[in-house]
Amino acid sequence: PALRVTLGLVLIAALLFSAPLWTGRAELRLIGEIMSYLALAVLWNLLAGYAGLVSVGQQAFVGLGGYVLFICVIWLGLPPLAAVPVAFVAAGLAAALFAPLLFRLDGAYFAVGTWVAAETASLVFAAIPSLGAGAGISLPVAAVRSIAASREGAEIVIYSLLVALGIGTLAGAYALIRSKPGLALMALRDNAMAAGAVGVDIWRTRVLTYVGVAAVAGAVGAVIFLQKLRISPDTAFS
Repeated sequence: PALRVTLGLVLIAALLFSAPLWTGRAELRLIGEIMSYLALAVLWNLLAGYAGLVSVGQQAFVGLGGYVLFICVIWLGLPPLAAVPVAFVAAGLAAALFAPLLFRLDGAYFAVGTWVAAETASLVFAAIPSLGAGAGISLPVAAVRSIAASREGAEIVIYSLLVALGIGTLAGAYALIRSKPGLALMALRDNAMAAGAVGVDIWRTRVLTYVGVAAVAGAVGAVIFLQKLRISPDTAFS
């Protein structure tokens, strides 16, 4: 089964990465958006379906990743592609800061807490005038041109990043579930009390899952808003 899944993912990846050769710009943009939603759906399934953490505030990390990319490009002068790993790290650190507060809550209270965290992040960025406040801000033209020599080339690079994130997240989740930490997640999914009774560190497993999912969501958010070329609190944290 593992070999068949691997071969299937390789064939799908080859087909998607070759799409610029046989389809148009509008279709590439649509496929890229589908890949971003695929990545976010897989991440949410790990969080809610396996770790038992029903979050309605994952947009906090998507938006944070997007804003970190804009900050790195506009304030620090980094190339957009170099800012994506920074967004990954920043979202993971933000989740690690949120975790001690959120994990004091349980069930519906945890879900509401994650939404409050996302709304708080939205209000913070809406209060920064140099980032356009509530109106938002666009990427500088020079930064966009640094991605590739032409607009079409830049779109292909961004599309390829979205495909890599979509397929990579799916493959990574599959590999995780088949690993030792994945067994702990499956035990949590089936029965958290029983998992704790056989030695699974429930709190640690959930926190690590929450932080890891947030970090990848931040990277996905960075590439989403790199494709859009503009960000605002309403779009980033909605």
